Amino acid sequence: MTNSPCPILEFDRTFYQYPCNSRSAIQNLSLKVPVGKRCGLIGQNGCGKTTLFLLANGLYQPQQGTVRWQGEPFRYDRKSLTKLRQQIGLVFQNPEHQLVASTVEEDISYGLYNLGLAESEVARMVGEAIEQFDLTELATQPVHNLSLGQKKRVSIADIMVLKPKLLLLDEPTAYLDSCHTRQLISLLQQIHAIGTTILLASHDLDFIYRWADWVFVMDRGQLILEGTPETVFAQRQVLEQLQLGVPLAIELMEEIRAIVEHDGNSNIETFEQWQQQILQARRLL
Repeated sequence: MTNSPCPILEFDRTFYQYPCNSRSAIQNLSLKVPVGKRCGLIGQNGCGKTTLFLLANGLYQPQQGTVRWQGEPFRYDRKSLTKLRQQIGLVFQNPEHQLVASTVEEDISYGLYNLGLAESEVARMVGEAIEQFDLTELATQPVHNLSLGQKKRVSIADIMVLKPKLLLLDEPTAYLDSCHTRQLISLLQQIHAIGTTILLASHDLDFIYRWADWVFVMDRGQLILEGTPETVFAQRQVLEQLQLGVPLAIELMEEIRAIVEHDGNSNIETFEQWQQQILQARRLL
C-alpha cells in the first residue's frame, strides 16, 4: 500500500486573530492542499479566506499552530520568506494592490530585479512571460490605461514569471465580464497544465463546480467541508445553512431527478420538453 503524497501546503491547528477583533479570523484550522490539484475555496465574506492566503504567503504569522510548505514548517526570517514567496505566489483580488511599475513589462520585471538577476536573464524571462500570457501588444502600455481584465492578467504574469509551485488567487473572477472570465479560465488551465498547484477563492459556485478538482468550505475561520466538487455540493443542507447554496448545475440535476421520479417512465424526448418540465417545476410557467 503506497502512502499518499505529502501536501504541498498544510495548516496544522492554526490560529490568527487581528489586534482589534475579539474573534479569531482563523480558528484551529487544519487544512491540506493536495499537490498538483486545482483547489477551490468557498465561504461567506469574513470566513477567513483572505487571511488564509496571507498566512499561506508568509505575510502573516500564526499566533498558534503551524503552517508547513512541502512538509517543512514555515520560517519567518527575511531570507526564508524571500525564498518561500518565489515558490508560493499570491494574486490579490484587486490588481491595483499589486501593480507597482509604469508599464506592463516593467511591472513583470519588478520581482525579478528584486532577486538580483542579471539584466539579460530578466529580459529573457520577461519576454517569455509576455508571450505566454498574450501581453505582447500591451507590453509598453501604461498600467493605468489597462482594463480590469488586462490588469488581472498582468498581475498573474507578475507572479508566474517567478515560476512558483503554488499559485494563490483571491477572487480572480470578481467584477469581470463573461469574456474576460473565459480568458481567465483558459489562462488558469495553461498554468495548471505546466504543473502548478492552484488554490483559488471565489463566490462563483458555478465556476468552482466546473473548474476545481478539490473544494474547501470555510466558515468563521474553520474548515467545514472538503472533497471533490460532487461530494461537497451534495451537502446541500450544510451549504444552505452557511448561506452558500449550490451551483445551478446541481439545482437542475435535482429538478430533473424529481421530474423523473414523479413521472416514472417519462416520455420526455426533446430538450424543449425537458425545459418546459423544469420551468414548471420552478413554477415559472
